[in-house]
Amino acid sequence: MCTMSDQGCPAHRVMTDDQPEDRSAAGSSRRAAIVGVGGAGLMTVLAACAGSGQTSAGIGSSGSRASAPAAGGTGTPPATRAGTVLAKTTDIPKEGGKVFPDQKVVVVQPSAGEFRAFSAVCTHQGCTVSDVSSGMINCPCHGSMFWLDGKVMGGPATKPLPEVAIKVDGDTISLV
Repeated sequence: MCTMSDQGCPAHRVMTDDQPEDRSAAGSSRRAAIVGVGGAGLMTVLAACAGSGQTSAGIGSSGSRASAPAAGGTGTPPATRAGTVLAKTTDIPKEGGKVFPDQKVVVVQPSAGEFRAFSAVCTHQGCTVSDVSSGMINCPCHGSMFWLDGKVMGGPATKPLPEVAIKVDGDTISLV
């Protein structure tokens, strides 16, 4: 192993314009290793960016995981399965809501007894919104926020969340 004071150590040698580049097998291997490490570092950065915006555990406050952007990022309502039961009315807090990541739907209760549903796919770049808190639907990826009526409150999104048809039958909320 070489130390910082080892002038002969190839890893610590300083190249100047008047020195020829090392074209030996050792120099070539060193460059290949550096390129390999650089590529691995780039992959690590890209992987980290794909999951950015999540809380430290990767879970939003509603307990749902934030997901990577869907293709297109248009916020188009997901293909829903009619009749799928989402929740009981008591599961949706007044002036709040709950995200159903598997169905890509968020159900809110803006006022007592009023239930609405929207696509949980953010209209900015297609991430799944993570939670509903403080009267807002929140996207963890880039900070877009939507009011409980689906309209943009802030962040980079410029289009509202598309409404999704639901049916409230007694105390059961299901997709239409």
